[in-house]
Amino acid sequence: MIADKYFNDFEGAVDYLKQVPYDVTRRELYSAADLYKGYDIDNVSSFEKCHDTLVYQHYLHTGKQADSVNESLARTLHDHGMHQALSRFFDTHAPIRCIGIMGGHSLLRTDTMFKTIAHISKRLTEEGFYMLSGGGPGAMESTHLGAWMAGHNETDLSEAIHMLTCAPCFHDDGWLETAFRVMRRYPQPCYDSLGIPTWLYGHEPSTPFATHIAKFFENSIREDSILTLAFGGIIYTPGSAGTLQEIFQDAVQNHYLSFGFASPMVFLGKDFWTKEVPIYPLLEDMMARGKYKNLLLTLTDDEDDVVNALQRFQEMRKDK
Repeated sequence: MIADKYFNDFEGAVDYLKQVPYDVTRRELYSAADLYKGYDIDNVSSFEKCHDTLVYQHYLHTGKQADSVNESLARTLHDHGMHQALSRFFDTHAPIRCIGIMGGHSLLRTDTMFKTIAHISKRLTEEGFYMLSGGGPGAMESTHLGAWMAGHNETDLSEAIHMLTCAPCFHDDGWLETAFRVMRRYPQPCYDSLGIPTWLYGHEPSTPFATHIAKFFENSIREDSILTLAFGGIIYTPGSAGTLQEIFQDAVQNHYLSFGFASPMVFLGKDFWTKEVPIYPLLEDMMARGKYKNLLLTLTDDEDDVVNALQRFQEMRKDK
């Protein structure tokens, strides 16, 4: 009787895994075409039936904290597959060349910082780095836009940003449509970037500009992955609570040399990081008093300073 009970439970779990709207056996990163399968830029309402939306609706229906063991199992299997896919990605992409950009999801496409991030990301991508972000809107989208436009000229980048500005915020109608129109006008066959979004923030659409997307259900795992994988350093652009959390989490990894070395922490926006949100003076003070060690800090408003700090780190690592 006990054996029959467990057998029946197992059969029910297997049936459940087959019925969820996502593939629990997936072992490949998503592309924009995969994530937004079913979306047609000439029929904006099709977004409601695309793959990403259906998964998010299921996620909400079954509870952000899964209501059933079967759903927990399904999500865990999916996220495990994403980890395996990330491992294979880094088999062909040198981890030390991975640069993260962190910043606010609410950054508008019309904001000067949006253009600045895109310029920096484009330049770093063309110089042999590849860009990583949380894969959402705002500063994250700008990161992947810049990487997507690598190989194109500055006029093309300016035109791409102009095309996006008719829908400045991810809440605006046309936000996703205009991104796909830019991608159609300016194809990107050569350069890669990696976005790591989450269905926990599924109300924020994932940027399609990331050529490789590891989308997770568990945000805590996803957050740790972003900060861990940016071995080449992280650029911090103005943000709010989420960005502040990432700064201190990154500082802990660097302090303890969790992965054998410390990576650069580059803060873009002097006024923001010293006055509006004075994190930089705090980190400097804690370094001076020995509360933090091994932090490689840079504060600047200049794109060249950002690139130079990251390049110096690469040269330093060559001697190790």
